[in-house]
Amino acid sequence: MKDFIMGAGANAVATLLSSILFVFAIGLALLGRLEAVPSAYVAAAILVIIAIVLPRCLIIASQWERMIVLRLGKLQGIRGPGPFFIIPFADTIATSIDQRIQTATFNAERTLTKDTVPVNVDAIIFWQVHDTERAALEIADYKEAIGQVAQTSLREMIGATELSGLLSERKKADELLREQIGSKTAEWGVSVISVEIRDVAIPSGLQDAMSRRAQAEREKDARIILGSSEKQIAQTFVDAAEIYAKIPGAMQLRAMNLVYEATKERGMTIVVPSTMADSMNPGGLAGLVAASGTGVA
Repeated sequence: MKDFIMGAGANAVATLLSSILFVFAIGLALLGRLEAVPSAYVAAAILVIIAIVLPRCLIIASQWERMIVLRLGKLQGIRGPGPFFIIPFADTIATSIDQRIQTATFNAERTLTKDTVPVNVDAIIFWQVHDTERAALEIADYKEAIGQVAQTSLREMIGATELSGLLSERKKADELLREQIGSKTAEWGVSVISVEIRDVAIPSGLQDAMSRRAQAEREKDARIILGSSEKQIAQTFVDAAEIYAKIPGAMQLRAMNLVYEATKERGMTIVVPSTMADSMNPGGLAGLVAASGTGVA
């Protein structure tokens, strides 16, 4: 406790004031010796006592610090930020609470998921003390307790979640952890701001099996899509055949269109069987060929 008080109280302001008082005390002592003034010695002695006690009385807390002051073992108050005084030997500073947002890492090694898969999970928690008095008086070491609660909650969450959910729904797992940890730390005056799972590691053998499974799933999906496309194409052909069977003119137009498409390139010669030519109406076909500038034999 002495080291803590000296560390907190030995600030630059108190040290400077103490040094100034020592200089005045020396000056008064010299004055008393030269002028033979006994009261100067008394004033010098008082200044020396004040200079010695001042660093233990004047405490300066940083903007983010709150200091728990006990007087004869009982809570006197919470001081800070800025300078404040305490009574030496009667008042003690039990602890200093940092009210900034802080982080802590925690992990769960070789923990079984709901579907009995061993995983190693690393996570980070962001927390902040919102009730200084409770954090200082109701628990011995709230920082250590936060780490233990976070690790226990992480193991419980992993045991209740399947591997696929842990990998694909990480945001949901983060929120669940934040609620579980926050409900426990709230009793100590600590708020959990967020929890983030950084990494989920699974055994290498299982990684290979999952990779093969994913590849097989992709191949299955590709085959299903290909079969569905073939089915749609076949159905389209069936519908077209029915139309051609019912409407002979449609078949003739289709045949003429095929000939036209084939004769787009200049200098081509197409041999058309006589029966096919008759079915396509040779008069119309001859006109089509003449328009395209090709010959039909």
